Amino acid sequence: MHFNPYGGLAAELAARLVNSSPDQDLTALLDEAGYRPIGTMTPRQTTELRRWTARLDTVFRAPGVDPINSLLAETTSRPYISTHDGRAPHLHYAAEDAPIDERVKAYTAAGLAELYCAAPGRIGQCRRADCPRVFVDTSRNGRRRYCSERCAGRVNVARHRARAARRAG
Repeated sequence: MHFNPYGGLAAELAARLVNSSPDQDLTALLDEAGYRPIGTMTPRQTTELRRWTARLDTVFRAPGVDPINSLLAETTSRPYISTHDGRAPHLHYAAEDAPIDERVKAYTAAGLAELYCAAPGRIGQCRRADCPRVFVDTSRNGRRRYCSERCAGRVNVARHRARAARRAG
């Protein structure tokens, strides 16, 4: 499924942040996700993004209008149309010269809001019992239940072994 840049890439960045380890370099994570931050992140901004990540996590665990509106209210979002770098007109939700953490917060909150409005069931968490990861369901049919093929495979193998043990026992 194709989403606009905020509903797709921004929501996927939110999932990456939630799935990141506490010691992961957030500047590198943003760069790997295609979000090119201008400048370096200060320790205060890193701390703020870690706090924000916990807020994003709550939306993946229980998506809904109220939690997402709460995220939006917490940002310094001021939507405007941008045409930078020769790109077609598109929306930005924070000033290009705003601090990195403020831009990421506005971007991810807007992305989750756009995704929720378009397809609320596509904000997900892995259904494997011991997996804490979250995801944005970009599958064609919108029925993804696991964060990865690996988790799906583990669940299927466990089910198969349980059935085989019952038949043998």
